[in-house]
Amino acid sequence: MSRIASRFAALKAEGRAGLVIYLSAGDPDPETSERLFQDLAGAGADLIEIGMPFSDPMADGPTIQAAGLRALKAGMTLRKTLAMARRMRERDPDTPYVLMGYYNLIYRYGADAFVKDAAAAGVDGAIVVDLPPEEDAELAVPARAAGFDLIRLATPTSDDKRMPIVVGGASGFIYYVAITGITGTRSAAAAAIREGVARVRRHTDLPVAVGFGIKNPAQAAEVAKVADAAVVASVLVDRIAENLNPDGTAKPGLVEAVLADVRALAAGVRGARKG
Repeated sequence: MSRIASRFAALKAEGRAGLVIYLSAGDPDPETSERLFQDLAGAGADLIEIGMPFSDPMADGPTIQAAGLRALKAGMTLRKTLAMARRMRERDPDTPYVLMGYYNLIYRYGADAFVKDAAAAGVDGAIVVDLPPEEDAELAVPARAAGFDLIRLATPTSDDKRMPIVVGGASGFIYYVAITGITGTRSAAAAAIREGVARVRRHTDLPVAVGFGIKNPAQAAEVAKVADAAVVASVLVDRIAENLNPDGTAKPGLVEAVLADVRALAAGVRGARKG
């Protein structure tokens, strides 16, 4: 059983949803970024999404766009991201790691080589935002052969006709994008999230994680009542930005400020189904 499947099975046994945390690799600098990633699990993250910095992230709002540009300016690359993941895995054998980003980076790297090197680094899967299922064979074939999870995205516009195509061949979990639009902008109503998760569940037994627009512990808890995991990203990336000096360097309290937010989010998720 993969680390992702094992983690969701453990969460189900505990009777709770999980917390998935996204940060961009290398933001605001490689050293600070690695410290953050290494401490996320201890702060309550159940799964970790490692953003692959890219210059043209079409699905992301200003917050994550800025994070990617900070990381690129600091010299972060996909190879350095994989090297960081390998060091993280040496310290943490259990927490699932998922790379998230855009196919241009993987295409330039080479799909076969990417899967091989990512798996060797201890990464468990990938979410490729701009790679539709009709066109993902170049990545999906080597991923399936390596036991590397290819996590698909479903959206509010994925109707019952489209959904079988989205979930077909997916593994790990389904990432349900709660809004139509870019990251870090608005939040979906709880009723809309419930309906969307129910629609996904009609077509797959894979766990469903909900992301885009979750900004505080209360919203994370609402998602945790109906989904298998809540994904939080932009609000934490904003916290990084708030803790930068005018020259872009990290203030001394940056790491602890972000981890405090993660702990609060984790408490919300873990308490969502009690009572």
